[in-house]
Amino acid sequence: MAKKEHISETPATQFLRQHRLSFSEHPYSYEEHGGTATSSVALGVEEHQVIKTLVMQDETARPLIVLMHGDCQVSTKNLARQIGCKSVVPCKPEVAQRHSGYMIGGTSPFGTRKAMPIYVEQSILSLPVIYINGGRRGFLIGITPQIIVEVLKAQSVECALKG
Repeated sequence: MAKKEHISETPATQFLRQHRLSFSEHPYSYEEHGGTATSSVALGVEEHQVIKTLVMQDETARPLIVLMHGDCQVSTKNLARQIGCKSVVPCKPEVAQRHSGYMIGGTSPFGTRKAMPIYVEQSILSLPVIYINGGRRGFLIGITPQIIVEVLKAQSVECALKG
């Protein structure tokens, strides 16, 4: 019998287990600046199914999380318009880390240090399974996207720009 690689707990996996949510664990070799292109190849899935967790802020520096397809960019203008803000910009890495509690490249929407509003690209919700960061670099979890709406109370938005 093959020995399963042990994955140490992260705040994200603790959160999912506390809420009795089903997820699969997918470790891979993290590559600095490799992004979702690297992780999708490592997992053998389409980059469209690998979801980025982006920490951004509005014009008042209020943090928020945007979940986006790996092969798309966020139209910050469209996002700001839909959520009733003047502007939205990505947080600086150190600010994002302070809000989320996660290192850049390992940010998960689950188990964040601060509660932040979460926005999910609407088309993500129609995928059967998504792969999203599990709280550490080189570690994705597979979940059904409905968990994001049901448990994180994410609001759907349409702000994707094809990468």
